[in-house]
Amino acid sequence: MPMYVPSRGRVEEFDVGGGGQVLDLETAVKDGILGGGGGVVVHGGAIEKKLSLRKMMEELDSIEVPSVFICPISLEPMQDPVTLCTGQTYERSNILKWFSLGHFTCPTTMQELWDDSITPNSTLHQLIYSWFSQKYLAMKKRSEDVQGRVLEILETLKKVKGEARVQALKELRQVVAAHDSAKKTVTDNSGVSLITSLLGPFTKHVVASEAIGILVHLDLNSDGKANLMQPNKISLMVDTLNEGSIDTKINCTKLLELLMEGKDSEYEVLSSLSLFVGLLRIIKDKRHPNGVLSGLRLLKLISSHESLRNSIVGIGAIPQLVEVLPNLNAECLELALVILEALSTLPEGALALMDCRSTIPNVVKLLMKVSESCTQFALSILWAVCKLAPEKCSSVAVEAGLAAKLLLVIQSGCNPVLKQRSAELLKLCSLNYSETIFISKCKLTKTMQ
Repeated sequence: MPMYVPSRGRVEEFDVGGGGQVLDLETAVKDGILGGGGGVVVHGGAIEKKLSLRKMMEELDSIEVPSVFICPISLEPMQDPVTLCTGQTYERSNILKWFSLGHFTCPTTMQELWDDSITPNSTLHQLIYSWFSQKYLAMKKRSEDVQGRVLEILETLKKVKGEARVQALKELRQVVAAHDSAKKTVTDNSGVSLITSLLGPFTKHVVASEAIGILVHLDLNSDGKANLMQPNKISLMVDTLNEGSIDTKINCTKLLELLMEGKDSEYEVLSSLSLFVGLLRIIKDKRHPNGVLSGLRLLKLISSHESLRNSIVGIGAIPQLVEVLPNLNAECLELALVILEALSTLPEGALALMDCRSTIPNVVKLLMKVSESCTQFALSILWAVCKLAPEKCSSVAVEAGLAAKLLLVIQSGCNPVLKQRSAELLKLCSLNYSETIFISKCKLTKTMQ
């Protein structure tokens, strides 16, 4: 059967609704309503924009596509539908690939083809593009309505106070959270500076909560971040974090994390004991896993700076973090171990780890259990503790099963650095035991011995 090379079909522009409105996907991309992709070629002057129908569907609220528009092979909307002699219609590229694999049947009916021609289905082609055109225009109108409403709210915020301000902020937060076009409208119309100006030493927490809930969804430039980094605004965020709902707490931690990313010289503004206490409360609240994650992310960022580690250790963070280890999921667990490892580099941190009775048993359980990186952090923490008081800690560690776990690490396929650290820690653990007793403590079989 001869192979067919699809001719480069011209994608027509269609009038929609009889009003002379033309689908212009290039404009849609510029408007931010539809994202670019690969697939449909749309002529716009000398430029051709590619946009897949599948991507269009995702952007158009995942609306249900009529089944007649779906290719039976790929189960995706067709761009260039062609019909076989059996009456079945397929996407041109899909059916040609079917033929190229040596199949001379109709994929749907499995009938042998008595005619090897494929016929472009222009009627269906026009229906598909007309349908998507209407959906696009409906979405464009909705987007314009959203943008207009955002501008109205921003104007309102310049004039109102009290409960009216709270209600305006609440509506703006809801719109921004639901529509990307709303975020762009806020940032393009000085909305960030307007909302930031509402945060100050005398701002009510309900206003701060709504304002922070908006800012956390926006793309903040360097000026916007610098404005928010003022001590009085940071102080308000910390107070709001301690007193707000769980959603507000999460928004506060996310915004503070966003402000501190890439900063090397402004971490001192976060050296607030009130902030550390608030973060530990979130981390210990296992009813809200998202809060635990956001709290650990920010605490990890803070603990990466040596100048703030002493303050974290000083408020008793280490025993609290150690106690929550058994309740954490894998992602949170790695964050917690990174924090504890950073704190263990301080003499005060290592001492606090050693003084906490749960440190060794809780950390030993994590070896070879979650990931290689978790094993690495756990070994580093155990090394900091055991080398501080070898005679006291080694027996506790061995009773907790450390020796057997270390042998598993050494025999595993992990990196040489981990094996070396495990060997050193194993030697440290054996100091208080005779060879025979230590071997029995390792729970080894005769063959392994």
